[in-house]
Amino acid sequence: MSGKKIFKIILIWTLTNSLFSKPVERLRLTDQGYFELPGFNVMVFDDFYPEGHQGGVTLIQNGTRLAANGDVRLSVTPGQWDPLPKIQSRTVRQEAEAIDVEMSFPDSSRMEKGFNPLPDPGIYFKYRIRVYAQNQSVFIQVDLERPLPMAWLGKIGFHLELFPGAFFDKAYLMDQKSGLFPRQFTGAIVRTPDGDCLPEPLATGQKLTLTPESAESQMTIQSLTGTLELTDGRAKHNNGWFIIREAFAKGATEKAILWEITPTLNSDWQYKPVIQISQIGYHPVQEKKALIELDRNDSTICNASLYRFNLDGSKTCVLESIPQNPKHFLRYQYREFDFSTVRQNGLYQIVYGEATSSPFKIDENIYDRGVWQPTLTYYLPVQMCHMRVNDRYRVWHDLCHMDDALMAPVNHTHFDGYSQGASTLCPFEPFEHVPGLNRGGWHDAGDYDLRVESQSGTVFTLALIYELFHVELDQTTIDQSTHLVEISQPDGKPDVLQQIEHGVIAILSGYQSLGRLYRGIIASDIRQYVLLGDGRAMTDNQIGSAPAYYQATGKASEISADDRWVFTEENPYRELTVITGLAAASRVLWGYNDTLSVQCLDAALSIWSQYEFDEKLNPIKIAPLCELLITTHNPRFEEQLTALLPLPEKSFSRTGGALARVYPFLKNKTLKQEINQLAEKNSLELTEESGNTPYGVPYHPHIWGAGWNIQRAGVDHYFLHKTWPEYYNTSYFMNALLFVLGRHPGENNASFVSGVGANSVTTAYGVNRADWSYIPGGVVSGTALIRPDLPELKVWPYFWQQTEYVMGGGATHFMFLVLAAQETYQKQ
Repeated sequence: MSGKKIFKIILIWTLTNSLFSKPVERLRLTDQGYFELPGFNVMVFDDFYPEGHQGGVTLIQNGTRLAANGDVRLSVTPGQWDPLPKIQSRTVRQEAEAIDVEMSFPDSSRMEKGFNPLPDPGIYFKYRIRVYAQNQSVFIQVDLERPLPMAWLGKIGFHLELFPGAFFDKAYLMDQKSGLFPRQFTGAIVRTPDGDCLPEPLATGQKLTLTPESAESQMTIQSLTGTLELTDGRAKHNNGWFIIREAFAKGATEKAILWEITPTLNSDWQYKPVIQISQIGYHPVQEKKALIELDRNDSTICNASLYRFNLDGSKTCVLESIPQNPKHFLRYQYREFDFSTVRQNGLYQIVYGEATSSPFKIDENIYDRGVWQPTLTYYLPVQMCHMRVNDRYRVWHDLCHMDDALMAPVNHTHFDGYSQGASTLCPFEPFEHVPGLNRGGWHDAGDYDLRVESQSGTVFTLALIYELFHVELDQTTIDQSTHLVEISQPDGKPDVLQQIEHGVIAILSGYQSLGRLYRGIIASDIRQYVLLGDGRAMTDNQIGSAPAYYQATGKASEISADDRWVFTEENPYRELTVITGLAAASRVLWGYNDTLSVQCLDAALSIWSQYEFDEKLNPIKIAPLCELLITTHNPRFEEQLTALLPLPEKSFSRTGGALARVYPFLKNKTLKQEINQLAEKNSLELTEESGNTPYGVPYHPHIWGAGWNIQRAGVDHYFLHKTWPEYYNTSYFMNALLFVLGRHPGENNASFVSGVGANSVTTAYGVNRADWSYIPGGVVSGTALIRPDLPELKVWPYFWQQTEYVMGGGATHFMFLVLAAQETYQKQ
C-alpha cells in the first residue's frame, strides 16, 4: 500500500473521530458547589459531622459514597471523642474550579464543654485544604500555616476514610504489593514507646489502587509529597473505617501534602431506576402510588407494569402506564405510578424497565397483623431496663443495673451530653447512692442510658394508643416483682398497659427519691458506656457504699465503682414535656393500677405548680396545659390556656396535635376561634411544604435521617385530621407511614422498621449492633442526607444517624400510625 493511501486513511480516521467521538469530559464545579463527572462527585466540607464519618472531603462513585472525612487528624486511628478541627471559612472559586477551606485545630467551642465535649489536645495550629480538578482527576492540597512541633511529627496527618462495607473482600494494590480488605480486623497491633497500642498498616507506598477487579469502585490515590499508609481503623474502634493516611513531614508548610485521586469512569453511567413502595403493601381502598426514582438526566421514560401473582407462580399484568407527575428533588427526578384503581386482594409486583419492586400485598387485613405488633412484643421488651428479658431459647439481656445509681459529681460535663451544675439540686451529695432508681425504664437507644424525655415520650404515645385504639394485645409476661420478662408468653394483662407501667415506675421512682425529676442515668466512663453485648456486664448489680470520691485528685475518673450516675438539671422545657406523659398515663392507668394513676397526676400537678406563673415560659406551656385539661377537666387549665392568647403562630407545628386533642373540651369560643384560624393557616402552609417533595411530607433532615420527625408530625396530623377534616385529609399521616415503610429517597428502599416488610433494615444500631443483626419492631431514623443532595441508607451497624433505634417516639409513633391507618380503612 502506498504511503499516500496510508496517509489518506489516517486522515479520514482522524477526521471521523474528531467529528463523531465524544469529547473527553472533565470534572467541573456544579451550581451546588461540588465537583462532578458522570458517575463521580467530590464534596468538600459540605457536611459537618466528622464524628459520624460524615464530613471533610467526600468521594461518591457511581451513586455510592465510598470515602469521607478527608481532613487532618491527630492520631492514626481517631475515634468518636477525639479532638476535631473547626471550619473557619469555605470558599468556592468557580473561575479557578477550586474550593478552599480554612481550618483551625482544635474546635475550641467543643473543648471540654457543650454536648459531647472533646478533650484539649494540647496543640493549636491553622491549615488550609484546597481541592481542585484537572481533567478527570481531583487534587487535595494541604498547607500548614507554620511547621508542626517536633513532638507531633508522625502523629498528625491527612486522613481519608474508606467505607468498609464497600470494600470488604475486595482487592487493593499499593505500589507493587497487593492485598484484600478484611471483613474483620486481622492486622497486627504494636505497642508504642508512650504506651499506646496502634495497628500496623495494611500497606505503605506512594500509589494506591482500590478494587482493581471492580470498575464500580476502582480509583487510584497517589501522594505527590510523601508516603501513604493504608490502615484498618477498626483496630481500636468497632465503628472505625479503613484509613488512607499521610503524616506531615518535618518543616512542611505550603503543599505539605498533595494527593491526586483519579476514578475509573464510565461516561455513559446513569443511576439505575429505583421503585419505592410500601414494603408491606396496601389496603384495597387506600391511595396507591409507587414512586420511580431516576437519574436526573434519564430521558428514556418507559411503561411501569403492575403484575399479580397467580397460584401456579405465573404473573398476570393487570395495569400498565407511563408514570406521571415528573418532579425534581435532591439529585434525582421522580415519577408516580398510580395503581389506586386496583383493589383485588392478592400478591403483586411492579416492574419498570429492568427494575422490580419487592412483592407486596393488597389486602383489607394488611395492617392487622405483623406490622405494629413486633414493636410491642419484641422491641419494647428488649429495651426494658432492670429486667431479665427471655425470648424462648434466647436471653436478650440478663437482669441489669440493679445498683442504680450514684449521684453525679457537681460541675461535671459528661461525654454524652449530660451536665451537672454547681449543685445536685436534691438532698443527695455527689457519689451518694440514690435509692429507688433500680426499677422500670427503657434503655434509651443503642446505648444503656435512661433519659427522662425518652421515658415520658414513650409513656405518652403508648397512653394515646391505648386510649384511642383500645389495644388489648397480650403476648408478653412482665413480672415487676421478679424483674422478669418472657417474650411470647401471655400473662393475661394488656402489654401496652404493662409497658406504660414500666415507664411510669422509672419516672416516679426518680421523682420520689430525688424530690424532682432526674435528667438521666448513665455510665460514668467511656469504656463502660461503649459496651456491646449483655447490659448485665456493665455493672455488678451490687449497690456500692459511697466511695472515697476524688478526695486526692478531685477527678471523677478516680472513682472505682461501676454504678451508673444520675444527673439532675434545671430545664423547664424538659420538665413541662414530662407533664404530658404523666397526665396521659394517669388517664389510662386508672382501673389497671390506680395507685400509679394517682401518683402520675399528683406529680404532673406538682411539677406544673413550679412553672404555671412564669410568663417567660408561656410559649412552651401549651402542650402540658392541654393534657392537664383533658385529664382533669378542671376549668382553671382552660383559663390558663386562654390567658396565653394570642397563641404564637410559629408554635402550632409543635403544639397543633395537643390543641386538636383538647379542642372538643374547650368552652371558650374566642379561644376556639383563634385555634381554628391557626389550624386553617397551618394547613395551607403544610400543603405547600409537602408539595415540595415527591413524598407528600415535609423533608428537613439535619444529621439524623428524617424518619422519626416525619413520624412524629404524622401523629400530630392524625389529630389535626380528626378535629379539622375540612383542612387536613388522611394523606398527611398516611404519607408519613408510607415514608417509613419504604417510600423514601435513595437507592435503599427498605422499610425503616426492622423485620417488617419484604425488605427492611436488618443491620441496625441497637445494643445488638456488634452482631450485625436487628431487634424486630425497632424503627431507625432512616435515610440520611449527605450534603448537599445525596440520600443515603447504608448497610452498616455503626451509623447511629441512619440505623439507630431510640425510645421516646421512634418506635411508638410508628405503632400509632399503623393503628391510625387500620382505623381509617376499616371505616371505609
